[in-house]
Amino acid sequence: MNIDLLTELFKWMCIINIFILLISTISIILLRNILQTYHSKLFGISEQSVLLMAYGYLGIFKIFLIVFNIVPYVALLIIN
Repeated sequence: MNIDLLTELFKWMCIINIFILLISTISIILLRNILQTYHSKLFGISEQSVLLMAYGYLGIFKIFLIVFNIVPYVALLIIN
């Protein structure tokens, strides 16, 4: 596996994961009440804690995206 192929792999990983993050963020913002009600009944937790978990999920996903996708992609661009 050469550096060009690895760079292309990380580029597409970044694109796909950023798309997933955007869709998740938009769905949490626009469908907040529906998601809170559904998940609180499904898992038996309060609606407020569902919202806190959703924001925690977005934060952790964003950190993982930066550390495991964007930083290696930029490093590969630099060394290439």
